[in-house]
Parts: sequence; structure tokens; C-alpha cells
Amino acid sequence: MRRAVLLLGLSVSLGIALLSVAYGSGSSVEAQTIPSEPNIVFIVADDMRYDDLNYMPKTRKLVGSRGMRFKRAFVSNAMCCPSRATIMRGQYSHNNGVWSNIDSSDGGWKGYKNHGNEEDNVATRMRRAGYRTGLFGKYLNGYSGTSVPPGWTRWFATLSVRYFDYKVNDNGTIRHFGSGTKAYQTDVLRRQTEHFIGASVAESRPFFAYVTPTAPHNPANPAPRDEHTYDGEKAPRHPSFNEKVVSDKPPWISESSPLSREQIAQIDATYENRAETLQSLDDLVEGVVEQLRDSGVLDNTYIFFTSDNGWHLGEHRIPAQKGRPYEESIRMPLLVRGPRVASGSTTYKLTLNTDFLPTFTDLAGTKTPGYVDGRSLRPLFEGAKIPWRNAILLERHRYKGIRTASQKYVEYGIGFRELYALGTDPYELSNSYNVAPPPTSLEARLEALEGCAGDSCRAAEDK
Repeated sequence: MRRAVLLLGLSVSLGIALLSVAYGSGSSVEAQTIPSEPNIVFIVADDMRYDDLNYMPKTRKLVGSRGMRFKRAFVSNAMCCPSRATIMRGQYSHNNGVWSNIDSSDGGWKGYKNHGNEEDNVATRMRRAGYRTGLFGKYLNGYSGTSVPPGWTRWFATLSVRYFDYKVNDNGTIRHFGSGTKAYQTDVLRRQTEHFIGASVAESRPFFAYVTPTAPHNPANPAPRDEHTYDGEKAPRHPSFNEKVVSDKPPWISESSPLSREQIAQIDATYENRAETLQSLDDLVEGVVEQLRDSGVLDNTYIFFTSDNGWHLGEHRIPAQKGRPYEESIRMPLLVRGPRVASGSTTYKLTLNTDFLPTFTDLAGTKTPGYVDGRSLRPLFEGAKIPWRNAILLERHRYKGIRTASQKYVEYGIGFRELYALGTDPYELSNSYNVAPPPTSLEARLEALEGCAGDSCRAAEDK
């Protein structure tokens, strides 16, 4: 009898030890109740450029070096609300109906709701799949804070882009955060996200955390601890910075004067503030990874880090703006870490913000809605050799364009055209449209893309 008890004790101890090895120290017996569905933490910066990632060493180490780096990640409509609507619905702007940040019939939160998008999106789909869903930070431009949209288990939506002295809709209750150090918005969102992760693990539920801090959006106020971290830092001086010859650019650029000394000084000051503001975002990513590890679920969690759109800092004489078809506006950082994602891997496949919803539903093991224009990134994570898109659509009310791995062709509503050979002209200095117009096949693909929906989008992208 005594021997049987000893053997039973050894068996239990061995089982706990094996679970501890599988899920990390500190998980102990609780690891037995971790759901098989993977968790997802989706972190979206605001107005962050591709090269801003240089100022986030913790994120590069904890997510990029431990996962996959996407070298050609883009957004189709490089404005905050249209990009976020695309993320939520997996659709190009011409299909989800959100074209601008301005609250109107086709822009902002109002436009998003008017097209029925709040009733069926990534949140409602993931919640129906059994996930706890939480939003922490910015929702959509124009959101008034008067309601909690369908699909969210936890709702903590900021009502402005301020870093201090702001309001939040906290599960239906409006809360004010002041000017104290602990009220710094990025840090508040970090703590809320960490608590959500802990609460979800305690309930043995898979979770989807959509984390959307303001950083590094203007006014780009760094946390007090990060002030002066990058004193004197200057914006990149790529060949396109304060471009010398702009006669081949659209009228609003070709008719502009070179940037003045004062404008360049302001660009540099803004850049310094943005770099310092990103430090707290870097801390947020680190805090999330540590919480996942301490909760014993890091190995069963996908972490995505990206941005909604980029920002111009003097390129093509554009001192401060987004929403252009140039690389500074449309190219995003994208890092992914998670199960079956090879550490230190890289892909040069063209990816788009239409791909996030189908990726999440694929990972959750639930059906991807038929209206989605994008495709799951999961095959890329897992190294599958499959056909992939070789073109994406760029669109705003004022222009439409197509970008491939080597070319970019844009048609403006005023009749102006641009064509760039990205392989030899990555900074888009020489518009070759009037010298060598694009092949008719490229123009035809653009026409197919601008009116596509669902399967036809994927077909036009792949052709």
C-alpha cells in the first residue's frame, strides 16, 4: 500500500514537472487548464513608420528576433480610420465603405457604423469562436464613447489622442485620467492589457487582445522618464528628403517650395519626440511578453506588432502628413511571434492589412467570412510553399494605385500619373510615366483591383 502511494506521488510530481517544462516556470498545475486554441495579442501603433522600429530594441528582440519579420508589409489606405476599418473587416476601403478620418457617411466611426461593420467584424467573429476579446486604446476616429460595440468582452477605449488628461470608456463607464505620472496613456494601456491576460488565463479562456496606443502620433509627448533620451536626434536624410527636383510630381508637390530651415528644424524636433514616445511603447511590448510568460501562456500566444499607417518627415518636400501613395505612408513594420513561427525568420512576400482578420480566424479555427478580401498569413508563418499575391491596391478618394514587388503605378483624379521602378528607384525620385508608360497589363490589373471583392481581389492580386 505504501509503495502504491509513493508511486502515485511520483507520477503526480512527474506530470507537474512535465507541464512546467512545457509551459514555463511558475505555471504549475494551472497549465493543465490552458486552452488548446492559441491566444492572440495584436498591437497597433499610431502613425508609426517602418523605420521607426529602429527605436524599439525590446520589440525587435522579443518579437522580431523570436519570430518573423515582414519586409514588405503595407496598408492600402494610409489613413487612421480607413486602415483600422480594414483591419476590423479584412476589406479594402471600397468594400467596407470607410474612406476618411472625418465622421461622415463614408468616413470615421459614423461611416463604419452606417455600413453595418460593427455587427460583423474580427471582434464578433473571435467572440463567437469562444475567445475573450478586449480592446485597449484607440478605436476609430470620431468614436464618441457613448456605447460599447458588439463583440467585446472587455472595452477600454480612449476618447482622444492625448497622452495625459484624457477620457476612457471603461466597459461603458467614462473615466478621466489626469496629468500624474501614472496616468501616462501608454503605461495605463499596458497595465490594462496585462490584467486582461491574467484574468483570461484565470478563466481558462483563449483571448484576443487588440492593443492600440496613441504612440507615436502627434503631439508625441514622451513619458517623463523618457524625455531627453534622444536629444538632438534628426529625421532620416534619405535622397527623397527635401527632394531637389519635383517637377515630375503631382501639382501640390511640384508647385511647393523647398523646405525652409525652420521647417526642417520642426521636422527634426518632431522626430526626436516621436523616438522618445516610442520608448514607452517598447516597454508595453516587453510588459505584455513578461505577463504572458508569468501566466504560463507565452508559448501558446501569437504576438503581432504593426502600425495603422506611416508618416512623412520631409520626404518629397512633405513636412508632416500621411495618406499619400509613397512608401513613407504605406509601408508598415510587421513582426509576428508565436507557435510554429521560426525564430529569426524573414519573408519578403507582399502582405496587407486586409490579411489580419482572416489570419486571426484561421488561427482560432473558425470560419473566415466570405466578404474578406485578404488572406491568412498562417502559411507564411509555417513555411508553406504556396502561391502568393504579387500586387496590392492603393486607394483613396483622390487616387488609385497598384504596387508590385518592383513597380508602383498611381492614377490621380486630376489626370496626373506616376510610375516608379522600385528596384532601381526605391526612394521614388524619378517618375517615368511620361518617358515609358506602364504596360497595359498593369493598368488592367489596377482596374480589376479597384472594383474587386472577396475572391476576385485575391485573383487580381495573384494574376
